[in-house]
Amino acid sequence: MDQLSAIILAGSLTIIMLGMGLSLTFADFKRIFVYPKAVFIGLGNQLIILPLVGFGVAVVFPLRPEVAVGIMILAACPGGPTSNLIAHLAKGDTALSVTLTSLSSFVTIISIPFIVNFALVHFLDQGQIIKLDILQTIIQIFVIIVIPVTIGMVIRYYKNDFANKMAKPVRIASGIVMALVIIGLFIKERENFIPYFKDSGLATLTLNIVTMLIGFLSALLFKIKRKAALSISIESGIQNGTLAITIAVVLLNNSEFAIAPAIYSLLMFFTGGAVIYLGLRQSRKRIKE
Repeated sequence: MDQLSAIILAGSLTIIMLGMGLSLTFADFKRIFVYPKAVFIGLGNQLIILPLVGFGVAVVFPLRPEVAVGIMILAACPGGPTSNLIAHLAKGDTALSVTLTSLSSFVTIISIPFIVNFALVHFLDQGQIIKLDILQTIIQIFVIIVIPVTIGMVIRYYKNDFANKMAKPVRIASGIVMALVIIGLFIKERENFIPYFKDSGLATLTLNIVTMLIGFLSALLFKIKRKAALSISIESGIQNGTLAITIAVVLLNNSEFAIAPAIYSLLMFFTGGAVIYLGLRQSRKRIKE
């Protein structure tokens, strides 16, 4: 990918993360003391279980090395604004969802470079191995995630009315930007779209469904309320595909690594829609009871 395209992609992610920051308050980070058990289970699923499941999927399915690396990049990423929206529409615990997204976004700044480096070394042939500069990667991820999120939070803190007015337009713009990023990637790789979908479609769908199921069941196992369990499930299985694509294209300069995250970003809208339907149905049942 040329330098201009990489700058546009990084800028697009910055807009998305700024939009997320406009929806956050500093109180969101205090919720770890309000829902300690739910937060720790949610983060455990995102930071430990998800990469392990991703590695299992990458090993079990007959994937090309580039697709396997893409799966691991995706599994290393936190949730994103989409997971918060799905949790809200599904009548889950939106506050918990936002808390998990914000906390995991900060923590994964450290974990992403190590997980991605492991994937590059494990799945690529010796002659193809690319190694990330850990410190440089942490700094780059910090710049494209933490700085715009923090700016958004500061704007909300000092200009709450302005942030509330801007939240919806920025959220819509974020969705459009994400769609354009995925469309642009597929246009670039249009000749290989069907083979790529065959290569990674089932694997990414498995990653999505299995992690959501594990998230939900682990929450119920620890006797967490169903509303919060639904949010943990969504946060465990709906990842920030745009960030994964940015890491693949901007940091690793390889659009083939971005195919699995792009396919995933399409499929998660279908699974997310199913979760919203089930969540709404369960909510109606509770109201009737």
